[in-house]
Amino acid sequence: MNLAVAHPWVLTLLPLAFLPFYSSLFRSQPYPWVELIPRDVISTAIGHTLRVIAALVIASLILGIAGLHRVEQTVQRIGRGAHTVLLLDRSSSMDHSFAGHPPSGEEESKAQAARRLLLEFVARRKSDLIGVASFSTSAMFVLPLSEHREAIEAAIRAMDTPGLGLTNIAKGLAMALSFFQGRPYTGSRVIVLVSDGATELDHRSQANLRKGFKELGVGLYWIYLRTANSPGIFEARGRPSGDTADGLPERHLHVFFNSLETPYSPYEAENPQALEPAIADLDALENLPLRYAEHIPRGDLSGWCYGLAFGALAVLLGAKLAEVRAWR
Repeated sequence: MNLAVAHPWVLTLLPLAFLPFYSSLFRSQPYPWVELIPRDVISTAIGHTLRVIAALVIASLILGIAGLHRVEQTVQRIGRGAHTVLLLDRSSSMDHSFAGHPPSGEEESKAQAARRLLLEFVARRKSDLIGVASFSTSAMFVLPLSEHREAIEAAIRAMDTPGLGLTNIAKGLAMALSFFQGRPYTGSRVIVLVSDGATELDHRSQANLRKGFKELGVGLYWIYLRTANSPGIFEARGRPSGDTADGLPERHLHVFFNSLETPYSPYEAENPQALEPAIADLDALENLPLRYAEHIPRGDLSGWCYGLAFGALAVLLGAKLAEVRAWR
């Protein structure tokens, strides 16, 4: 434990803690000859103990005034989990239900269903380092990789504002990959992409993403929130001539992800219930040994100092009240 004080000059008063050893805490009683008094070991021990307690009162008050605190620390932990970036689509279509219209009654929008399931996922992943990002027309940084569950849950809940713009997955994935740049490889790395659509990737974006996934060693999970009666990602529907990146961008994005030199797991959900198996599979798959650094913030200890001084002072007060005045 690394300790420090906010006001070091106050520590110059610490020698005052030795005063109880030079002055009696109780009233002196005159005796004609102290050798007449039998030696009392218990009384002597109590006297020394009360002096130590008095010194503790003075020292505790001085340390409290000096602002004793524990400095910020970084502790290396070992758990089981992954470095996970949650990448959420915040395009306007995510505010619609799985039926493709604004939710009514007890219906959930795709964004609401995704947030609810991701919150459950975060609650189960106690050892993961989790970051949060989102995208629509542009990518949005929300929370860096963190072990603090309250901050992660707050970041997910914060994305309940109406969606804006279009679906630019290339920028979102580039943002998610940047979370791992410059970090030591100490565990499994995963991007969880939650989206209800896609756009055609140009050759430059494909090359950059291919390079990023390979160099950083990041796995990819895509949870595709499919609107009812819309084309899926696993097969081409309609005439073969319509199977183009412009006509079926989601399916061709799936083909591109399959070509990456990295683990890739796609899921297709047509309703909120279909999301649950995808989250359960993700929870079971990425559970490898993980080393991570936990940051422990500065902790104020002045309150403990004042509490200790108050308790010790109460003991001294009790001893003083128990003092008996000798009759002359």
